[in-house]
Amino acid sequence: MTQVYNFSSGPAVLPRDVLLTVQAELTDWHGSGMCVMEMSHRGKEFTQIIHEAEADFRKLLNIPANYKVLFIQGGAHFNFSMIPLNLATETSVVDYVDTGHWSRIAIKEARRYANVNIAASNEDRHGSYVPDEAGWKRSDNAAYLHYCSNETIGGVEFPFVPESGDTPLVCDMSSNILSRTLDVSKFGLIYAGAQKNIGPSGLNLVIVREDLLGNARVGTPTMLDYQVHAAADSLYNTPPTFGIYVAGLVFKWLLANGGVPAMEARNIEKASLLYETIDASSGFYNCPIERPFRSRMNVPFRLADEALDDAFLEAAQAHGLLQLKGHRSVGGMRASIYNAMPLEGVRVLSEFMRDFARGH
Repeated sequence: MTQVYNFSSGPAVLPRDVLLTVQAELTDWHGSGMCVMEMSHRGKEFTQIIHEAEADFRKLLNIPANYKVLFIQGGAHFNFSMIPLNLATETSVVDYVDTGHWSRIAIKEARRYANVNIAASNEDRHGSYVPDEAGWKRSDNAAYLHYCSNETIGGVEFPFVPESGDTPLVCDMSSNILSRTLDVSKFGLIYAGAQKNIGPSGLNLVIVREDLLGNARVGTPTMLDYQVHAAADSLYNTPPTFGIYVAGLVFKWLLANGGVPAMEARNIEKASLLYETIDASSGFYNCPIERPFRSRMNVPFRLADEALDDAFLEAAQAHGLLQLKGHRSVGGMRASIYNAMPLEGVRVLSEFMRDFARGH
Protein backbone atom coordinates (compact mmCIF):
# COMPACT_ATOMS: atom_id res chain seq x y z
CA MET A 1 0.00 0.00 0.00
CA THR A 2 1.23 3.51 -0.85
CA GLN A 3 2.48 5.46 2.16
CA VAL A 4 -0.10 7.98 3.36
CA TYR A 5 -0.02 10.56 6.11
CA ASN A 6 -3.30 11.25 7.91
CA PHE A 7 -3.65 14.83 9.18
CA SER A 8 -7.16 14.33 10.58
CA SER A 9 -8.04 16.34 13.68
CA GLY A 10 -9.79 13.36 15.26
CA PRO A 11 -10.28 10.52 15.21
CA ALA A 12 -6.63 10.91 14.41
CA VAL A 13 -3.53 9.00 13.42
CA LEU A 14 -2.29 6.33 15.83
CA PRO A 15 1.31 5.11 16.14
CA ARG A 16 1.97 2.42 13.53
CA ASP A 17 3.71 0.23 16.12
CA VAL A 18 0.55 0.33 18.23
CA LEU A 19 -1.64 -0.65 15.29
CA LEU A 20 0.63 -3.56 14.48
CA THR A 21 0.44 -4.75 18.10
CA VAL A 22 -3.35 -4.52 17.99
CA GLN A 23 -3.34 -6.51 14.77
CA ALA A 24 -1.12 -9.22 16.24
CA GLU A 25 -3.16 -9.48 19.46
CA LEU A 26 -6.61 -9.02 17.97
CA THR A 27 -7.83 -12.61 18.13
CA ASP A 28 -5.70 -13.77 21.06
CA TRP A 29 -4.57 -11.35 23.75
CA HIS A 30 -1.47 -12.74 25.51
CA GLY A 31 -2.50 -16.37 25.11
CA SER A 32 -5.95 -15.85 26.61
CA GLY A 33 -7.68 -17.08 23.48
CA MET A 34 -9.84 -13.94 23.54
CA CYS A 35 -9.93 -10.60 21.78
CA VAL A 36 -9.99 -7.69 24.23
CA MET A 37 -13.42 -6.79 22.82
CA GLU A 38 -14.71 -10.16 24.06
CA MET A 39 -13.36 -10.00 27.59
CA SER A 40 -15.33 -9.41 30.76
CA HIS A 41 -14.43 -6.00 32.08
CA ARG A 42 -14.24 -7.59 35.53
CA GLY A 43 -12.05 -10.51 34.51
CA LYS A 44 -8.40 -10.80 35.47
CA GLU A 45 -7.24 -10.12 31.90
CA PHE A 46 -8.93 -6.77 31.53
CA THR A 47 -8.13 -5.85 35.14
CA GLN A 48 -4.47 -6.18 34.19
CA ILE A 49 -4.98 -4.05 31.08
CA ILE A 50 -6.70 -1.14 32.85
CA HIS A 51 -4.35 -1.17 35.85
CA GLU A 52 -1.30 -1.06 33.58
CA ALA A 53 -2.84 1.71 31.50
CA GLU A 54 -3.46 3.85 34.57
CA ALA A 55 0.01 3.20 35.98
CA ASP A 56 1.67 4.17 32.69
CA PHE A 57 -0.50 7.26 32.30
CA ARG A 58 0.41 8.35 35.83
CA LYS A 59 4.08 7.81 35.05
CA LEU A 60 3.92 9.84 31.84
CA LEU A 61 2.38 12.87 33.54
CA ASN A 62 3.86 12.33 37.02
CA ILE A 63 0.35 12.49 38.46
CA PRO A 64 0.36 13.03 42.26
CA ALA A 65 -1.10 10.35 44.52
CA ASN A 66 -3.99 12.59 45.63
CA TYR A 67 -5.46 12.63 42.12
CA LYS A 68 -7.81 10.02 40.67
CA VAL A 69 -7.56 8.88 37.05
CA LEU A 70 -10.88 7.97 35.47
CA PHE A 71 -11.53 6.15 32.20
CA ILE A 72 -15.10 6.96 31.22
CA GLN A 73 -17.34 7.19 28.18
CA GLY A 74 -18.85 10.14 26.38
CA GLY A 75 -15.85 12.12 25.19
CA ALA A 76 -15.09 15.65 26.31
CA HIS A 77 -18.73 16.65 25.74
CA PHE A 78 -19.77 14.60 28.78
CA ASN A 79 -17.56 16.77 30.96
CA PHE A 80 -19.17 19.99 29.77
CA SER A 81 -22.12 18.91 31.95
CA MET A 82 -20.25 16.87 34.56
CA ILE A 83 -17.99 19.71 35.64
CA PRO A 84 -20.68 22.18 36.79
CA LEU A 85 -22.81 19.36 38.20
CA ASN A 86 -19.90 18.12 40.33
CA LEU A 87 -18.01 21.31 41.17
CA ALA A 88 -20.73 23.98 41.42
CA THR A 89 -24.23 24.62 42.69
CA GLU A 90 -27.15 26.22 40.87
CA THR A 91 -26.27 29.58 42.43
CA SER A 92 -22.49 29.32 41.94
CA VAL A 93 -20.50 31.64 39.71
CA VAL A 94 -18.09 29.80 37.42
CA ASP A 95 -15.36 31.51 35.39
CA TYR A 96 -14.69 30.54 31.77
CA VAL A 97 -12.07 31.75 29.31
CA ASP A 98 -13.40 31.90 25.75
CA THR A 99 -10.71 31.18 23.16
CA GLY A 100 -12.69 29.42 20.45
CA HIS A 101 -15.26 26.85 19.37
CA TRP A 102 -14.76 24.30 22.13
CA SER A 103 -14.63 26.92 24.86
CA ARG A 104 -17.96 28.23 23.63
CA ILE A 105 -19.59 24.81 23.57
CA ALA A 106 -18.44 24.27 27.17
CA ILE A 107 -19.76 27.71 28.15
CA LYS A 108 -23.13 27.07 26.52
CA GLU A 109 -23.55 23.83 28.47
CA ALA A 110 -22.33 25.29 31.78
CA ARG A 111 -24.99 28.00 31.55
CA ARG A 112 -27.61 25.28 32.00
CA TYR A 113 -26.29 24.54 35.49
CA ALA A 114 -24.55 27.63 36.92
CA ASN A 115 -23.93 31.36 36.49
CA VAL A 116 -21.16 31.73 33.94
CA ASN A 117 -18.78 34.68 34.01
CA ILE A 118 -16.68 35.13 30.87
CA ALA A 119 -13.34 36.04 32.40
CA ALA A 120 -11.74 36.73 29.02
CA SER A 121 -12.47 36.33 25.32
CA ASN A 122 -10.47 36.53 22.09
CA GLU A 123 -13.41 37.31 19.82
CA ASP A 124 -12.23 40.91 19.41
CA ARG A 125 -9.36 39.69 17.22
CA HIS A 126 -11.22 36.92 15.41
CA GLY A 127 -10.06 34.20 17.82
CA SER A 128 -6.41 34.65 16.89
CA TYR A 129 -4.78 34.89 20.33
CA VAL A 130 -4.94 34.13 24.06
CA PRO A 131 -5.88 37.20 26.13
CA ASP A 132 -3.23 38.48 28.53
CA GLU A 133 -3.98 37.00 31.94
CA ALA A 134 -3.47 40.36 33.62
CA GLY A 135 -6.64 41.63 31.99
CA TRP A 136 -8.94 38.74 32.89
CA LYS A 137 -12.08 39.71 34.82
CA ARG A 138 -12.15 36.97 37.43
CA SER A 139 -14.94 36.45 39.97
CA ASP A 140 -14.08 36.74 43.66
CA ASN A 141 -15.98 33.58 44.57
CA ALA A 142 -15.86 31.40 41.46
CA ALA A 143 -16.40 27.67 42.02
CA TYR A 144 -13.76 27.00 39.38
CA LEU A 145 -11.87 28.54 36.44
CA HIS A 146 -12.20 26.70 33.12
CA TYR A 147 -10.17 26.99 29.92
CA CYS A 148 -9.36 24.95 26.82
CA SER A 149 -5.59 24.64 26.46
CA ASN A 150 -5.70 24.01 22.71
CA GLU A 151 -8.52 24.94 20.37
CA THR A 152 -8.55 22.14 17.78
CA ILE A 153 -10.57 24.08 15.20
CA GLY A 154 -9.09 27.55 15.59
CA GLY A 155 -5.50 26.48 16.18
CA VAL A 156 -4.94 28.63 19.29
CA GLU A 157 -2.88 27.09 22.11
CA PHE A 158 -2.12 28.46 25.57
CA PRO A 159 1.65 28.97 26.00
CA PHE A 160 1.12 29.16 29.77
CA VAL A 161 -0.92 27.65 32.60
CA PRO A 162 -3.22 30.24 34.20
CA GLU A 163 -2.73 31.11 37.86
CA SER A 164 -5.95 30.34 39.71
CA GLY A 165 -4.97 30.69 43.37
CA ASP A 166 -7.37 28.77 45.60
CA THR A 167 -9.94 28.43 42.81
CA PRO A 168 -9.83 24.97 41.22
CA LEU A 169 -8.36 25.18 37.72
CA VAL A 170 -10.23 23.03 35.17
CA CYS A 171 -8.86 22.34 31.72
CA ASP A 172 -10.02 20.70 28.51
CA MET A 173 -6.81 19.14 27.14
CA SER A 174 -8.45 16.94 24.53
CA SER A 175 -6.11 17.90 21.71
CA ASN A 176 -2.77 18.52 23.41
CA ILE A 177 -2.60 16.19 26.41
CA LEU A 178 0.71 14.24 26.52
CA SER A 179 2.22 16.60 23.93
CA ARG A 180 4.08 18.88 26.36
CA THR A 181 5.37 18.72 29.91
CA LEU A 182 2.80 19.54 32.57
CA ASP A 183 2.55 20.17 36.31
CA VAL A 184 -0.68 18.36 37.18
CA SER A 185 -0.63 19.74 40.73
CA LYS A 186 -1.66 23.16 39.38
CA PHE A 187 -5.03 21.77 38.32
CA GLY A 188 -8.18 20.68 40.08
CA LEU A 189 -9.43 18.71 37.10
CA ILE A 190 -8.13 17.84 33.63
CA TYR A 191 -10.20 16.07 31.01
CA ALA A 192 -9.49 14.85 27.49
CA GLY A 193 -11.27 12.96 24.77
CA ALA A 194 -8.99 10.16 23.62
CA GLN A 195 -9.39 10.40 19.85
CA LYS A 196 -6.61 12.88 19.20
CA ASN A 197 -3.49 11.99 21.19
CA ILE A 198 -4.48 8.85 23.10
CA GLY A 199 -6.56 6.30 21.21
CA PRO A 200 -9.93 5.51 19.63
CA SER A 201 -13.00 7.69 20.02
CA GLY A 202 -15.50 6.84 22.75
CA LEU A 203 -13.00 7.03 25.62
CA ASN A 204 -12.57 10.03 27.88
CA LEU A 205 -9.83 10.47 30.51
CA VAL A 206 -10.25 12.57 33.64
CA ILE A 207 -7.61 13.53 36.20
CA VAL A 208 -9.33 14.93 39.28
CA ARG A 209 -8.04 16.00 42.69
CA GLU A 210 -9.62 13.85 45.38
CA ASP A 211 -10.95 16.74 47.48
CA LEU A 212 -13.20 17.74 44.56
CA LEU A 213 -14.99 14.40 44.56
CA GLY A 214 -18.22 13.63 46.38
CA ASN A 215 -19.80 17.05 45.91
CA ALA A 216 -22.21 16.39 43.05
CA ARG A 217 -25.45 18.30 43.48
CA VAL A 218 -28.69 16.49 44.34
CA GLY A 219 -30.32 15.07 41.22
CA THR A 220 -27.07 14.54 39.31
CA PRO A 221 -27.46 11.42 37.15
CA THR A 222 -25.42 8.54 38.53
CA MET A 223 -23.29 8.27 35.40
CA LEU A 224 -22.41 11.96 35.61
CA ASP A 225 -21.04 11.77 39.16
CA TYR A 226 -17.23 11.62 39.17
CA GLN A 227 -17.26 10.03 42.63
CA VAL A 228 -19.21 7.03 41.31
CA HIS A 229 -16.52 6.32 38.72
CA ALA A 230 -13.68 6.98 41.16
CA ALA A 231 -15.11 4.67 43.83
CA ALA A 232 -15.48 1.87 41.27
CA ASP A 233 -12.02 2.31 39.73
CA SER A 234 -13.66 3.24 36.40
CA LEU A 235 -15.61 -0.03 36.39
CA TYR A 236 -19.01 1.11 37.65
CA ASN A 237 -20.44 0.06 34.28
CA THR A 238 -18.88 -1.63 31.27
CA PRO A 239 -16.28 0.91 30.15
CA PRO A 240 -14.97 1.31 26.59
CA THR A 241 -12.68 -1.68 27.02
CA PHE A 242 -11.07 -1.72 23.58
CA GLY A 243 -10.37 2.00 23.75
CA ILE A 244 -8.69 1.59 27.13
CA TYR A 245 -6.61 -1.27 25.76
CA VAL A 246 -5.40 0.80 22.78
CA ALA A 247 -4.76 3.80 25.03
CA GLY A 248 -2.61 1.59 27.23
CA LEU A 249 -0.57 0.56 24.19
CA VAL A 250 -0.13 4.22 23.24
CA PHE A 251 1.10 4.97 26.76
CA LYS A 252 3.68 2.18 26.47
CA TRP A 253 4.74 3.52 23.07
CA LEU A 254 5.22 6.97 24.55
CA LEU A 255 7.29 5.63 27.43
CA ALA A 256 9.44 3.61 25.03
CA ASN A 257 10.08 6.70 22.92
CA GLY A 258 11.27 9.07 25.62
CA GLY A 259 8.00 10.04 27.29
CA VAL A 260 6.40 13.47 27.23
CA PRO A 261 9.66 15.52 27.16
CA ALA A 262 10.78 13.72 24.00
CA MET A 263 7.33 14.18 22.43
CA GLU A 264 7.41 17.89 23.21
CA ALA A 265 10.79 18.31 21.49
CA ARG A 266 9.51 16.47 18.39
CA ASN A 267 6.30 18.46 18.35
CA ILE A 268 8.22 21.73 18.45
CA GLU A 269 10.33 20.56 15.52
CA LYS A 270 7.30 19.46 13.48
CA ALA A 271 5.29 22.62 14.14
CA SER A 272 8.27 24.89 13.46
CA LEU A 273 8.87 23.24 10.09
CA LEU A 274 5.26 23.62 9.01
CA TYR A 275 4.87 27.22 10.19
CA GLU A 276 8.16 28.15 8.51
CA THR A 277 6.82 26.72 5.25
CA ILE A 278 3.68 28.83 5.57
CA ASP A 279 5.50 32.03 6.55
CA ALA A 280 8.14 31.68 3.82
CA SER A 281 5.58 31.30 1.02
CA SER A 282 5.51 35.02 0.19
CA GLY A 283 1.82 35.20 1.02
CA PHE A 284 0.73 32.17 -0.98
CA TYR A 285 -0.24 30.57 2.35
CA ASN A 286 -1.08 32.35 5.56
CA CYS A 287 -1.83 31.35 9.14
CA PRO A 288 -4.52 33.42 10.89
CA ILE A 289 -3.14 32.83 14.41
CA GLU A 290 -0.80 35.28 16.12
CA ARG A 291 2.66 33.74 16.46
CA PRO A 292 2.95 33.36 20.27
CA PHE A 293 -0.31 31.40 20.37
CA ARG A 294 0.06 29.09 17.38
CA SER A 295 -0.85 25.52 18.19
CA ARG A 296 1.75 22.78 17.96
CA MET A 297 -1.02 20.26 17.38
CA ASN A 298 -3.43 21.85 14.89
CA VAL A 299 -2.01 24.11 12.20
CA PRO A 300 -4.65 26.12 10.30
CA PHE A 301 -3.69 27.85 7.07
CA ARG A 302 -5.31 29.42 4.04
CA LEU A 303 -4.38 29.86 0.43
CA ALA A 304 -4.40 33.50 -0.66
CA ASP A 305 -6.42 32.42 -3.70
CA GLU A 306 -9.28 30.34 -2.28
CA ALA A 307 -10.19 29.27 -5.82
CA LEU A 308 -7.20 26.92 -5.56
CA ASP A 309 -8.51 25.13 -2.43
CA ASP A 310 -10.03 22.18 -4.26
CA ALA A 311 -6.98 21.76 -6.48
CA PHE A 312 -4.75 21.83 -3.40
CA LEU A 313 -6.78 19.14 -1.62
CA GLU A 314 -6.97 16.91 -4.70
CA ALA A 315 -3.23 17.18 -5.33
CA ALA A 316 -2.48 16.57 -1.65
CA GLN A 317 -4.57 13.41 -1.63
CA ALA A 318 -2.81 12.21 -4.76
CA HIS A 319 0.45 12.61 -2.82
CA GLY A 320 -0.89 10.55 0.10
CA LEU A 321 -1.58 13.60 2.30
CA LEU A 322 -5.05 13.09 3.76
CA GLN A 323 -7.67 15.02 5.78
CA LEU A 324 -6.26 18.51 5.25
CA LYS A 325 -9.55 20.31 4.74
CA GLY A 326 -10.30 22.83 7.48
CA HIS A 327 -13.31 22.59 9.75
CA ARG A 328 -16.56 23.57 8.04
CA SER A 329 -17.03 26.51 10.42
CA VAL A 330 -13.77 28.24 9.42
CA GLY A 331 -12.80 26.81 6.03
CA GLY A 332 -9.28 26.80 4.66
CA MET A 333 -6.88 24.03 5.56
CA ARG A 334 -5.78 22.39 8.79
CA ALA A 335 -2.97 19.95 9.45
CA SER A 336 -3.23 18.12 12.76
CA ILE A 337 0.20 16.89 13.77
CA TYR A 338 -0.32 15.03 17.03
CA ASN A 339 2.27 12.88 18.78
CA ALA A 340 1.76 9.96 16.40
CA MET A 341 2.43 12.02 13.28
CA PRO A 342 6.07 11.34 12.35
CA LEU A 343 8.43 14.15 11.41
CA GLU A 344 8.69 12.62 7.96
CA GLY A 345 4.98 13.22 7.39
CA VAL A 346 5.41 16.94 8.09
CA ARG A 347 8.46 17.05 5.82
CA VAL A 348 6.48 15.48 2.97
CA LEU A 349 3.62 17.94 3.54
CA SER A 350 5.98 20.93 3.62
CA GLU A 351 7.69 19.83 0.41
CA PHE A 352 4.33 19.35 -1.28
CA MET A 353 3.18 22.82 -0.18
CA ARG A 354 6.30 24.43 -1.59
CA ASP A 355 5.93 22.56 -4.88
CA PHE A 356 2.25 23.46 -5.14
CA ALA A 357 3.02 27.14 -4.52
CA ARG A 358 5.74 27.14 -7.20
CA GLY A 359 3.35 25.52 -9.68
CA HIS A 360 0.57 28.04 -9.09
